[in-house]
Amino acid sequence: MASARPNAPAYQTGFANHFATEAALGALPRGRNSPQRPALGLYAEQVSGTAFTAPRDHNLRSWLYRLRPSAQHGPYLPFDQGSLRSAPFNDSKPNPNRMRWDPLPVPSEPTDWVEGLVTYGGNGDVEAGVGVGVHMYAANRSMTDRVFYNADGELLIVPQEGAHRFVTELGVVDARPGHIVVIPRGVRFRVEVEGAVRGYICENHGAPFQLPDLGPIGSNGLANPRDFEIPVAWFEDVDRPTECIQKYGGRLWATTFAHSPLDVVGWHGNYAPYRYDTALFNTIGTVSYDHPDPSIFTVLTSPSDTPGTANCDFVIFPPRWMVAEDTFRPPWFHRNVMSEFMGLVTGAYDAKAGGFAPGGASLHNRMSGHGPDQASYDGAVKAELKPHKVENTLAFMFETRMPIRVTKWAQEAPQMQLDYDDVWSGFTKGQVS
Repeated sequence: MASARPNAPAYQTGFANHFATEAALGALPRGRNSPQRPALGLYAEQVSGTAFTAPRDHNLRSWLYRLRPSAQHGPYLPFDQGSLRSAPFNDSKPNPNRMRWDPLPVPSEPTDWVEGLVTYGGNGDVEAGVGVGVHMYAANRSMTDRVFYNADGELLIVPQEGAHRFVTELGVVDARPGHIVVIPRGVRFRVEVEGAVRGYICENHGAPFQLPDLGPIGSNGLANPRDFEIPVAWFEDVDRPTECIQKYGGRLWATTFAHSPLDVVGWHGNYAPYRYDTALFNTIGTVSYDHPDPSIFTVLTSPSDTPGTANCDFVIFPPRWMVAEDTFRPPWFHRNVMSEFMGLVTGAYDAKAGGFAPGGASLHNRMSGHGPDQASYDGAVKAELKPHKVENTLAFMFETRMPIRVTKWAQEAPQMQLDYDDVWSGFTKGQVS
């Protein structure tokens, strides 16, 4: 028998808060985590996103109270999805070239979220707990009697098209273009859709994403903690075989539960999925002159062992005012020790007049020269520098400290723009005499 689900999910607010939520009265024990006999015949289970010994301010764990033990399943066997790859990326050689791709096409055959995953590249090593994987997806049907989880890292998901519903062990999260959703390592979920969906994924193998330090900016800026939304407890009671696919050690594995594992009746802790609406981002920029670094658009960061040099930063380029005087306003020509994978959710990116379409992507690896194309440059140097609002746009960047190795599929995909270098081919020579 399946439980009824409310029409609209409910949320709690805050970032890394300690939450307590129950879908049935009395599901949560009071004053302890693991009583001898949990209420309602439930089973207590802890899920830990950090070591037990992590400092209190970094420790991530939640206690789940479920209808059946999560350990009640048979062995996992290899599952060949076909297009998902993982670090270390050894199926192609390192490539220093700038790359850009057209959007993934919507599938012509029924395809769920797991079936629609495609890996573009990544870096690091899943077993060493460093680096990222970069994936995209295109799907047109809901996952049915199937759930997924990632044992290799947390998932930062950027929907680009269509309505998504992430039904997780800890509650239900709805998302549309403009939202991001983060699902912690090990948390099971399925994706329900209405029509076609597309999006981007950063698979983070390193330290969990956190809010960036603000320093001299003060306390109110960028993404504010109260704007992050965490679902309330929700469960389903389904006695029907459910396929559970996990990503472990860079490969996919599958087993079958005799029931839905999305059966957590209550939970408490600070390890849970969340969503964030990028429209709430408090964009910071100059009101004087000169173009600041894009770090002022950082939403989340995964720190590394090198202070200030992230395993991965998630940066957005949202609607914003441009008021700087005597300044080249679009992103300037640049070579960076970090590697940048960019996507476009909607609108146009102000450094690329054409060719970079919503749903598309670009990669500028470590120290590769990039910046505005000729059309964007010419427009910027001739523009009247009056206050101008960049509207109806949302671009983003996964920025990582190691070069991104591109998969063989991505290098040979029909979406690859083989003429990308040509956008910088028409600049005139400067005059010194």
